[in-house]
Amino acid sequence: MGRLILVLGGARSGKSGFAQGLAAQAGGRVLYVATAAAMDEEMRLRIARHRRARPADWQTREEPRRVARVITEAGAGVEVVLVDCLTLLVSNLLLERGIGERSTAASVDSCEAAIMSEIEALLAAARESPAEVILVANEVGQGVVPPTVLGRVFRDVAGRVNQRIAAAADEVHFLVAGLARRLK
Repeated sequence: MGRLILVLGGARSGKSGFAQGLAAQAGGRVLYVATAAAMDEEMRLRIARHRRARPADWQTREEPRRVARVITEAGAGVEVVLVDCLTLLVSNLLLERGIGERSTAASVDSCEAAIMSEIEALLAAARESPAEVILVANEVGQGVVPPTVLGRVFRDVAGRVNQRIAAAADEVHFLVAGLARRLK
């Protein structure tokens, strides 16, 4: 089975470029799993820019929610699976479940359980895959407490997802201002 690597960092920390470098260094065929959803024009432009920046010989799958399925289906045909990013995956799953100002504690708990179930499926798929799996995520715990229910739930769930992935990973890297530090 391949290794599981987590690359964490804040916005514009250099984490995606670092993860792409790890994928390139590993050699062989790379599957890039993009979790961004083009919800508006600005995001469509970002996605287009990211597409152009990736090596032409890398395969790309755009999957905003069911990443475990992609790893299971395609992971045996490549040497590296790079998922960018888990934070957008969490955001997509939260929005899919309609978390917001009117959410109850029970609906928030149910949503988090569903997200963690998807994360456990992702981890199981990564463990079973012969490919090296590189996961990119934003570190969200170093900012202010968000003023909205959705923001607080997002921060909490994303933080717990990062903790779970980091515990399972073979390697964890943290990036700040383009500088990488290996944590595990």
